[in-house]
Formats: sequence, structure tokens, C-alpha cells
Amino acid sequence: MPGNGEAVTRQAEARSGGGSAPALPRGVVILFAVACGATVANVYFSQPLLVTMGHDLAMSPALVGSVVTLTQVGYGLGLFFLVPLGDVVDRRRLIVAQLLLLVAALAVVAAAHTAAILLAGMAATGLLAVVTQTLVAFAASLAPPAGRGRIVGQVTSGVVIGILLARTASGLMADLAGWRSVYLASASLVALLALVLYRVLPRHSDAPPTTLRYGQLLRSTITLFARERLLRLRALFGLLIFAAFSTLWSSVALPLSEAPYFLSHSAIGALGLIGVAGALAATVAGRLNDRGLSRRTTGIALALLAASWLPLAFTRSSLWALVVGVILLDLAVQAVHVTNQTLIYALRPDAGSRLIGGYMVFYSVGSATGAIAATFLYAMAGWGAVCVLGAAFSCLGLVLWAFTRTAPRTLPTVA
Repeated sequence: MPGNGEAVTRQAEARSGGGSAPALPRGVVILFAVACGATVANVYFSQPLLVTMGHDLAMSPALVGSVVTLTQVGYGLGLFFLVPLGDVVDRRRLIVAQLLLLVAALAVVAAAHTAAILLAGMAATGLLAVVTQTLVAFAASLAPPAGRGRIVGQVTSGVVIGILLARTASGLMADLAGWRSVYLASASLVALLALVLYRVLPRHSDAPPTTLRYGQLLRSTITLFARERLLRLRALFGLLIFAAFSTLWSSVALPLSEAPYFLSHSAIGALGLIGVAGALAATVAGRLNDRGLSRRTTGIALALLAASWLPLAFTRSSLWALVVGVILLDLAVQAVHVTNQTLIYALRPDAGSRLIGGYMVFYSVGSATGAIAATFLYAMAGWGAVCVLGAAFSCLGLVLWAFTRTAPRTLPTVA
């Protein structure tokens, strides 16, 4: 379909003329969401496959654990070094280029016959999977201010689904065709998305190009944190909510694989299906932000996040309590996450990629902190200690919101 990109560009540009038409066709918003989910999933595919990978490549337990670590390290580096490029180069070309490189990295993982090649491929996969955040920033740049929360919420719902279904999908595919099939299938899907996005995405956004050099671009990301109180505040919220999120999801398989449940890997992976309810929260939170209710949305969501650890504490005696806790936790985390992204992008649309990338660095720090602390605590003191940790992260977020919500209304930092 030649000309699709130009057609979307014209619709995006038409929004500045007033009108109530959406900045993006619904189909393109769905495409953004699908692309985000498919790319971010690559960061999480390996988690149910570690034992199989280790056996196949004769890796020690310590080396197998580094598969997840290197993927996350690569992702964190990509957030700082790659995502800001969206503010200085054509985002459409940047997205397609990163997707094609991601295909190559996934092919390396699928073909790896030594631990060194596998680890290099996983690090590259994490580095390039940050294209997810470039897609989010691009979608936000094309949305009218009055509807930006809705668009960001819909696109973020794709991220939520991708993260939560990645473990389920990889476990099932590995059981059917081996762990390598997971990365071959993903490489094929990402290649297809690169072609479709190249044809459909607009060739430019409304944000004026910046003339910053690469070194200046990276320094300006740090400068934005120094200047923008809202960015600092929302980054702290992001760190705390994803520390709580990771506390649960990095350790919940441990009690479920032991007495009295002894659940299989596939059954544990299916728990991610329950968490897809968080996708609903992403969309609803986006609409609430468009109505100017971001402060209230944040407070309610953080309260729900803290409350979720009460039923989660009864996981060993009731799977229903676990289900309730998972739903509450995922709803809360995604509501705050969408609110954060919507608010910080509005600060400086011309620096949207740097804002989103910088914010997501805190997301990575929170996720890593939660994962490391939760697995350590579980080994030392059991599931109850893990729940105390998750509740502590959640309550810190609620306390931070309570202390900042009464700041003067003239400051957008507490919106």
C-alpha cells in the first residue's frame, strides 16, 4: 500500500487545525501497541527457559543466571544511549533500523551453540528492545494534547500484554518445539513488523528536530532531570512501583513450584494471563489523565498497590488470594506508569524521547532492585519477607505522593 505513511502523516498534521478527529487512525494505534508488545517481550522470553538453555549449552547455574542479568543490562544501556536518538533523527527510520538489528540479535540467540554467543546475543537483544520506548514516544508526539493520555494508555497496554504473556508464550513454544523456536518465531514477527511499520508510520512528527550533537544529547538528558521537578518525582514513582512489580513477578514462581502446589512451569507462566487485566488499567488511566485527574489517579493506584500485598501474603494457602493480589498489583502499576509517561512527555514534547528514556532508566533500576532483593529475601526468610518488601516499596510510593500532592497548583510537578 504505497502512500500509507504519507496518509498517516497528513492525519497527524491535521490535528493542529482544531477538529476532534483523532491524531492517529485506530488501526495505527493498535499497530503501535502490537509492535511495543512484540519487542518488549524479547526481554522476558528467557525467564522460563533458563534451565533448558543451561542444559543445552552446558552452562553452570551462575552463568545461566547471567542470561537475564545481561539482557536487563543491555536494556538499561539502550534506554540511555539509544532512545534519546529519537529527538535528533527521523523516528520512523530509527524504529525500522532498530527492529532489523533486533532480528539479527534474535537470530544469533536462536543459533547460539556456545554460552559466550548466547550471552552476547541476549545483551544485544536487550539493547535493541528499547525500540519499545521509541515507539511510545513517537505515538505520544503524534497525539493531540487533549487525547495524549488515551493514546499513551492504549499503546502502553500493548507493552503490558507483551511483558505478561512473554513467559507464557515462551514456555508453551519451548515445550512444543524447543527453546530456539521461541527466538526464531520472534525474529520472524519482528521482521514482519519492521516491514509494516516502514510502510505505515508517518515520515516525521510535529516535534521540531533538535540540532544537538550526540554527546550534547546525552548530557541534556541529565540536564532535564536537574531542571524538571516533575520528571524527578515521576521517575521516583516509576522506580518504586516497578520495584514492587518485580518483587512479585521475579519470585512468585518459587512458592508455586513448592508444596502444596508443585505447579509446572507452564501453569506458573499462565499466571501472566491474569495480569493482563493491567492492560485495562493502562487505557482507563490514560483517559483519566486527559480529564485532568492524574493526581487522584496516582493516589488511588498507589493505595491499591499497597493493599495488593495483603492477599498476596496468603499465596501459600490460597490461589484465589494470589489471583486477587495479582490483579490489584498490575492494575495499580500500569495506572501509575501511564500517568507518569503522559505527564512527563507534556513537559517538553521536543525532548520526548529523552524524557521517556530517562524515566525508563529508573524503571530498570527499580525492576533490578526488586528482583535481586526478592530472590535474596525468599532464600533467607521465605515468602512472607518478600511480601513485606513489596509492601514497603508500595507504601514508600504512597508516602511520596502524600507529601507532594499539596504543593502549589502552579507547579505542574504534582499533576
